[in-house]
Amino acid sequence: MGISLFYLVAFLSIFFSLLVIFSKNPVHSVLYLIITFFTFTIHYIILNAQFLAVVNFIVYMGAIMVLFLFVLMLLNLNRQSEPAKPLLLKLTAVIAGMCLLVTLAGSVKALHTSNPVLLHHPNLGLVQNLGRVLFSEFLLPFEISSILLLTAMVGAVLLAKKDETQPEA
Repeated sequence: MGISLFYLVAFLSIFFSLLVIFSKNPVHSVLYLIITFFTFTIHYIILNAQFLAVVNFIVYMGAIMVLFLFVLMLLNLNRQSEPAKPLLLKLTAVIAGMCLLVTLAGSVKALHTSNPVLLHHPNLGLVQNLGRVLFSEFLLPFEISSILLLTAMVGAVLLAKKDETQPEA
């Protein structure tokens, strides 16, 4: 059951990522990208990495993809405003596509099946274990990064705040 589910989700990941590339409508492309990220979340759950699954779900699917959708809708992409592409750009795209095909053919040729990975620690990807390591071994880097984020947030607030002593122009 586990192997067939993995292959099904892997097929869906590849299928929707190809739809992202070949979709003519940019909004549809972003929606296919959201589905692709959802299949990655399923992969993380299959691999027993629940923290990565939740972070992928919240950060990528929730925040970044919504931002992509807003930007695309604000750009108002029309076919009339799209400039014609020069011949050199089209030739470069064909050469890059051929290089990608050669790379894919080489990697498929070098592909071989391996034995399934057996986890010696079945609770390896759990959030509880990540928190234990984060707050013991990596406590100092964690605290330094939190101080850096705090100073960046205070700096952004100070830059965005209007100076009330100067009159508006």
